[in-house]
Order: sequence, then structure tokens, then C-alpha cells
Amino acid sequence: MANSSSAEAIEMEEGAFYLERVSVSEYNEDDYQYEEVQPDEDWSLGDASEDLESAMKAVIGQLEETEATPRRPASTKEAQTKHPEIVDDFLRNFLIKMGMHKTFDCFQTEWYEMMYRGILNLEQMAFVPDVYVQNQLLDNELKSLRKQIESYKQAAFKAAEIVVKLQKERDFHRMQYRRVVQEKNRLIGDIKRVKKHYASYEPALKQLNDKYKTALKQKMLTSLERDRAVAEVTGLQATLRNVKPEYDMPPSSSSSQELRETQDDRKQDSEALEPRQPSKYVRSRHPNDSEFPVDTRVNPYLSQIKATASHKSGYRLASTLNVHELPVSSLALHPRKQVIVTTGDDHLWKMWSLPSGDIMMTGEGHSDWLSSCCFHPGGGKLATGSGDTTVKIWDFAKGECVLTFEGHSHAVWGCAWHSCGDFLASCSMDNTGKIWDLNSERCRYTLRGHADAVNSIVFLPFSNTLLTSSADKTLSLWDARTGLCAQTFYGHLHSCNDANFNMMGDTIVSCDSYGTVKLWDVRRMTAMLTIDAGPHPSNQVTFDPLGRLVAIASNDGSVKLLDLSSGKLSDLVGHEDAVQCVCFDHKGEYLISGGSDGTLRLWS
Repeated sequence: MANSSSAEAIEMEEGAFYLERVSVSEYNEDDYQYEEVQPDEDWSLGDASEDLESAMKAVIGQLEETEATPRRPASTKEAQTKHPEIVDDFLRNFLIKMGMHKTFDCFQTEWYEMMYRGILNLEQMAFVPDVYVQNQLLDNELKSLRKQIESYKQAAFKAAEIVVKLQKERDFHRMQYRRVVQEKNRLIGDIKRVKKHYASYEPALKQLNDKYKTALKQKMLTSLERDRAVAEVTGLQATLRNVKPEYDMPPSSSSSQELRETQDDRKQDSEALEPRQPSKYVRSRHPNDSEFPVDTRVNPYLSQIKATASHKSGYRLASTLNVHELPVSSLALHPRKQVIVTTGDDHLWKMWSLPSGDIMMTGEGHSDWLSSCCFHPGGGKLATGSGDTTVKIWDFAKGECVLTFEGHSHAVWGCAWHSCGDFLASCSMDNTGKIWDLNSERCRYTLRGHADAVNSIVFLPFSNTLLTSSADKTLSLWDARTGLCAQTFYGHLHSCNDANFNMMGDTIVSCDSYGTVKLWDVRRMTAMLTIDAGPHPSNQVTFDPLGRLVAIASNDGSVKLLDLSSGKLSDLVGHEDAVQCVCFDHKGEYLISGGSDGTLRLWS
């Protein structure tokens, strides 16, 4: 039965069965060939012992020898048949498995000795119960299953963490997608509104372009009329000189006298044309009004400055002072001492000693940012202009504000003292400049003529001539004694931010909001040199004491130096924000700059 079951197992493992027709011949004993069995030459009963007892003993001995010989490994087919394990074999396997070789040797010796003596009862030998073997197998399987369960648990925990993470990422990406969709819809709406807005601007741009062309034509016609009027005035002056030769007067005196008479006539005509507003055009004489000094245009300190000043082409950063919490808007140097005043957007002005950087005084009184400051020629007073539309006079001896001028309707951009110290000029965003009298404490003249904000104002040294720069792209020269414009410089294509004289007073330097710097000849009224220091705006320009260098405060955070002899433009980099103001000391040893980073930097 065992052999048949093993054969069936082998056949099932090999594959499916196939039926085949086979013919079997009839049985015939005569045709069967018998195989001869050879006797075993190694073992025989012997001739002497033919009885039953001797034969039984011989068989038992043969069995013992057979059991003593090692068993051969079963074939593949026999190994597939599972038999219960005998107790002695189980003990042997257990001892060998545990490494108990001495005990194994003792067991073998005693086992075969008892078998040889016949003491061992083979009938009592039984098989190892299948339950024990099954328990061991189940125990091993249980252990392996527990290990698998633990590994599956860990894998399940990791999978759960990954699922939670993926869910969070999914929610995050879903939220980002919704946000992007909202931004997209908003941008689409903005683009549609911008397109509509742009479409509405096209007719306005065309209208402005037409107006601009018309204004250019009118400007050209006006310039032609002005040239024609100047030619007529020149011809009339020549005719008057020819008609009245008996008046042997210097040409300059007659010209100035005729100019004064012409201005008086114009003033009288304007007063006669508008009698309803006599207070605006008719000026009453105040008993405390100051008299303008004689216009000599000679700087008495020029020779002294030329003797003491030194020409320096290379400057390096020497020190940095944190002077204001907000941007520094302007600088003013004391006329005789190494003292400088700074103003800022924090409504304060501060006085510092150079080059130590020690603070000496602080002034507070304006209700808005300060835009400019200027020392009195005597050095004992200070003028400040502010965004609160006022100009204040500060007395250092008293340590307080002694006078406030109110008259501008918009923020004050700049202020400048006359060399005599009795007059102060200011400019404002209201397109005007004003001349204030300190003795009568009133406005003497209002300079009207610019079409946009007046950004800077300065007196020609020891002269009654004023220079203004405006956002209408022009510079103008004014007579402070009459408040009339004497000459206008055209050439800038953008808003003029600042203009200044050199010490001799024969050259003007100006800058605009696109960084263009121009030098003008005062005598010829023409531009001598144009330098492109842009594209960032130039906020302020100034000459060195010798008039050989021009310092430019640029909005790109650098101070630019223009060497007039070579035309070379160099940069001094150090500020962290736009440079708003710049000036030289009296000897030209130091260059001082203030910026929007709230610092004052000394270059030597």
C-alpha cells in the first residue's frame, strides 16, 4: 500500500494521465522464463547444523549484523514516504543535535551490548508519538507566524504613516491649486480692467500730444517774438544814442538807467491796468526796510581761498556719522569754522564739529520735514526751510527760533542768505521764490516766472543776483533789488533739481532728474559742457573752492566727482541709500555727503 500510494503521488506530481490501448496476450506458463537466484556466498548455515535452533541463532546473528551496519540513504522515491520515528533513533538524533557526543557514545555501547546479550526487548520499542512531533512543528510554525505578524504590523504602521503624509500633501496641493486658480482669476480680471483703462487713455494721449505740439509751436513763435523785441530794443537804444549825443554818459550807466526806467514804466503800467488790487502791485515803503548794497560782484575772500585751498582729485571715505534717524536732506557749512549743520526728515536740525563728529546743538520747532538750511554770513544765525511752508531764523546765542516767515502756499525747498546778511531768499513748490527782509520782517519781493516748482535758490557771491532752478527744466537769473527775471537758461530736458555758482561767479553748474549735468557760461549765457551722470537722478551739485572739481549727489547711492580739466567722472561709493546733499569744506580737504540712510560721510 505504501508503494502504491507513493507511486500515485509521483504520478500526480509529474502531470495528467493519458489513456492508451494495449493488447495483452494470453497467459502461458511454458513461455515464462524464470530468473536464476544466486546464493549468498558470504553467509550459509553450514552442513553440520541442519537443526532448527542453530538455524534460528544464525538468522538472529545475521539480523544483528544488519542492524549494526549503517543505513544507506533512501532514494528519492523512498524519502517521500514518511514513517513514524523510532524511539532509539529519536534519542540518537536528539543527542547529536544537542552536541552530546559522549552521552551518545555511551548510549550506543550500552544499546548494542544489551542487544548482543539478548537482554533488550525489541517488542517494547515503540514509535515516537505523532502528537509530540506535531507539537514541535506547530510551535515552530507559530513562532514563524508571530514573526510574520510583527513584520506585517510594522509594515502596516509605516503604510499608515505614508497614507497620512500623502493625505496632507494632497490637501496642501489642493489648497495651493485653489489659491493659484483664485490668483489666476484675479489676474485675468485685472488684465481686463487694465486693457479697458488703457483703451480709455488712448484718446487722452492723442489730445495731450496735440496740445504738446501746439505748445511747441507757440514756444517757437514766442522765442521769435522775443528775439524780434530784443532787436527792436537794441535798435531803439542805438537810435537814442545817436539822437542825443550831448549826453556823454558811460554806456553801462545809460543802459542800466534805461533798464530801470523801462522797468519803472512797466511797473506803472501794470499798476494802472489793475487799480482794483493796489495792495498786490503797489508796494509801500516800510521804515525798517533794508537797503541793498552796491552790486560789485567781487568776492573779497577769493584770493584768500585760492591761497589756502588745495586741489585734490582722489577722495576716500574717512569717517561715518549717524546723524539722523530719517534721511538727511541738506548740509550747511559754517562760513569760518569747521562746523556743519544737517537737516533731516525727523523735523530736526543738528550742529556737528568736524572732523571729530561731536554734536554741538539741536534745533526743534518745525512741524514737518526740513528741506534746507543756510548759515548767516556772520555765523551767528541759521535759516531753515521746511515742508510746513515756513522759513525759520535761529539765533545760536539765544538757542531758539527768533523769527518765522510765512508766505509760501506749499513746501519750501531751499533758502539762501545775501552776503550782507539783511536779506534771505527762499523757493517753494508754489512755483515762486521770495526775498525776505530781516529788519522789517516782511517779504520784499516775490519771484514769479517759473511754470513749476522752484527746487533751489542761491545768491551770486557778493551780488544782488539770484539763481533759481525749477521743475519746468529751466534756470533763471533774477535781480533781487527789483524781483524781476534777467535771464533764463534753456537746455535741460528734465526737471532741474539744483544749480550753483563757482567762487568766481562766472560759471554755473546744474543737474536734473535724469542725471544730466550742465556747465553754463554766465557771460555768454550758453552751455559749455554737458555730462551724462545718469540714469539715476542727480539731487545736488557744487564746486570745490578752486572751481576745478564738481561733486554730484546721485540717487544711486554714490557721490560722483567730475574733474573739469580732464572731463573724467569717478564714483565714491559708501552710502547705503540715495545721496541727497554734498559740499566741500573751505580748503577743499574734505568732501561731506549726506544720504537717505541717515548718515553723514566724510571723504578726505
